[in-house]
Amino acid sequence: MKQKLTKWRLLTVFGLLTLVLSGCGEPFLSTLIPAGEAGQIAYDLMILSTVIMVGVVIVVSIMFAVAVIKFRRKKGDESIPKQVEGSHVLEIVWTVIPILLLIILAIPTVIATFDLADTKAMDKKNEDGTTDALVVNVRASLYWWEFEYPNEGIITSQDLVVPTDQKVYFSVKASDVKHSFWIPAAGGKIDTNVDNINKIWLEFDNEKAAEAGNIFYGKCAELCGPSHALMDFKVKAIPQDEFDQWVTAMQSVEESTPTDPEAAAGQEIFNQKCLSCHAVTAADERPEQARLAPNLTNFGDRELVAGILEHNEEEVKNWLADPEKYKPGNKMTGTYGELSDQELDQLAAYLMGLKVEQ
Repeated sequence: MKQKLTKWRLLTVFGLLTLVLSGCGEPFLSTLIPAGEAGQIAYDLMILSTVIMVGVVIVVSIMFAVAVIKFRRKKGDESIPKQVEGSHVLEIVWTVIPILLLIILAIPTVIATFDLADTKAMDKKNEDGTTDALVVNVRASLYWWEFEYPNEGIITSQDLVVPTDQKVYFSVKASDVKHSFWIPAAGGKIDTNVDNINKIWLEFDNEKAAEAGNIFYGKCAELCGPSHALMDFKVKAIPQDEFDQWVTAMQSVEESTPTDPEAAAGQEIFNQKCLSCHAVTAADERPEQARLAPNLTNFGDRELVAGILEHNEEEVKNWLADPEKYKPGNKMTGTYGELSDQELDQLAAYLMGLKVEQ
């Protein structure tokens, strides 16, 4: 008896925890706190489907309770209850109602599906080959993200920068295995495939972005390897004028020798061991196939190291010393040999100095 009571108590506790924790969320990560038009559309559909499902459960539960209480067999009553099989009215009712519920759910879902799939604006080219719409080419690799702005001639990685209050069109693909591009607060996920390009648009509301500190989290939503859960990226959603300033700063970046001797020594090490894979200018003219690792142009401005570690020199050195410890299965491990403590200090100083934002 005590064991049964214990089980029921545990089930009650877990049930309450599930209910309470399901309401937890942060504005930079939760689909239940939409940050733009696409996210709001998906949220409204979730609410609609939830209301319909809860309504059905309530109605069925009431009907079940009425049947059990009102028509239960009374002591000594051997009569047979009134039978309703073959009732055309009941058959029509319980056939028509589900159809109506499906229609109520299907119409807005179909409309939203076509609306969210409307990316014609990114295909309208001007004479110079650019588009009036802001387009970002997303390339997913094990376990990092590349973001190319073809109209602006900019390539960066790990930190996606977008303007608020306008549609941003994404062209997504993968360079190795299937991944999935997802910014929970902004909208639905979309697969990044090796053999074809998928397209999607998202919008970031300026007020919602301000509430989230102008930072949203993006993730890979497709199991892709041992470090799948660590394949994160950050989204900086900023007003249009700040975005224009960022674009100008990125376009004007030129490789130069640091004035700090420690960082200058780090640049020498970088050129010998890292430059064949990583670029440090936003206008990377190498073909896509040759871009083997994240672009580090604005590494010093980023929010995190490798998408998962705090952004400081100590974590940079930890990552460089043993990337396999933090992201198992990454392609960086073993490509540049052992680094001494002095080389780690110099490389970290150089990388943290790669900034475009003052």
